[in-house]
Amino acid sequence: MTAALSFTLLTNHFYTPPDATQTEEEKKLLQNGNKTHQSLHAEFDKFRRSYLSVYLVIMLADWMQGTHMYTLYLSYNVNISALFLTGFLSGAIFAPFLGSLVDKFGRKRSCIVYCVLEIIINWLEHYHTFEILLIGRVLGGISTNLLFSAFESWMATEHRKRGFPEEWMARTYSECSIGNGATAILAGVFAQILEDCFGHIGPFQGAIALTALALVLILGWEENYGESQKGGHESSSLYSQFTDGWKLVVTDSKVLRIGLIQACSEGAMYTFVFMWVPTLLSMQPPGGVPTGCVFSALMMAITIGGIVFQPLEHFFATKITTKDKAPELSAVFAYVMAALSMSVPAICLCCSAPSVCFERVLASFIVIEFCVGLSSPIAGMLRSKYVPDAYQGAIMNIFRLPLNAVVVAGTHATDVMDHYKVYGIVSILFLIAAALQATLAIGDQVVEKKQVKKD
Repeated sequence: MTAALSFTLLTNHFYTPPDATQTEEEKKLLQNGNKTHQSLHAEFDKFRRSYLSVYLVIMLADWMQGTHMYTLYLSYNVNISALFLTGFLSGAIFAPFLGSLVDKFGRKRSCIVYCVLEIIINWLEHYHTFEILLIGRVLGGISTNLLFSAFESWMATEHRKRGFPEEWMARTYSECSIGNGATAILAGVFAQILEDCFGHIGPFQGAIALTALALVLILGWEENYGESQKGGHESSSLYSQFTDGWKLVVTDSKVLRIGLIQACSEGAMYTFVFMWVPTLLSMQPPGGVPTGCVFSALMMAITIGGIVFQPLEHFFATKITTKDKAPELSAVFAYVMAALSMSVPAICLCCSAPSVCFERVLASFIVIEFCVGLSSPIAGMLRSKYVPDAYQGAIMNIFRLPLNAVVVAGTHATDVMDHYKVYGIVSILFLIAAALQATLAIGDQVVEKKQVKKD
């Protein structure tokens, strides 16, 4: 994996267009403003560092919780399935409404609310009482929706508000994907050190400290809102923000397809997350399964996928299709590869002996995580392309309603169905995502985006 990472870094160096080269979009922006090429890049780098510093701290805290939540609840001797199911159901219930609040009352404020909620949630994890832990999982469903909508909505809107070229957003998404994999590896190490020092609750105490740090960093951000078509966030009520977001999902087929693609692909990915450990353990390889090493390898695969994103998109844009259609075709490629990788355990576990299949199944798991790292920035780019700034928070949370439904169904399937059947379903979900994405790639790709007005 280290050799693979080194190779992708070299590929990224040679095949990613350098920042020093002015694009046509950048030239137009420079002609219409009073900024120079150097000052525009310096301003963008400062903005990108401001966002990434918060994003990576937040994701490090989130990963540290995830690595030890199961073992913490196990030590408390509580109903673990009920707690996890409560979190998913809470996310599904609040998702349709929470996004409108994000757009109406401000993305920065919503990010601050997320940090406060996470500090409270991690503090509640100190208590052994099931009812208190249940409250934490309800709050966790709310905070998860904020995590995957408020931060990205703020970044995309602020990017346009400051007048940066649209294509530069790909660099931010790519670095987020790379950083997400890297922080996951670090989280495993840090969480283990904290657990050795303070017990099972140690990683959660570390998450509190990191979230507090992120909260301080967020205070330096500027606020932005979902701009209504009628003239700004002040003129639109919360009810109209909510109803307009739903109307757009129902009436705009492209927005609807983006939501269905997210539900299928991320639902399949979360189902895989529940499956990989019991699958490998059930195969009983000689010497057992070093789950820590496997986890690190999978997270490194995510990092590699994030690095490959920009060279792959550049390849599609210059060799196969137009620049406008490159993200859509890149997404189709990623989802098809993910579907093929999940067909490997579906076939092997059904037709072959475990001793023969272990290496193939493990390799397929690395490939699927590579696809996750590759598709994550692509999905972010497509959301920013098709979802209007005015309703980013609302629509992104509406998308999480079918996503949570798929996750709950997938989690239930892991308990009542054979593993190979579940992997077959996961493969089909990725194929559905690829087919929906292909309809966007084939059709007219000219999407008009209204620039957000400066406050």
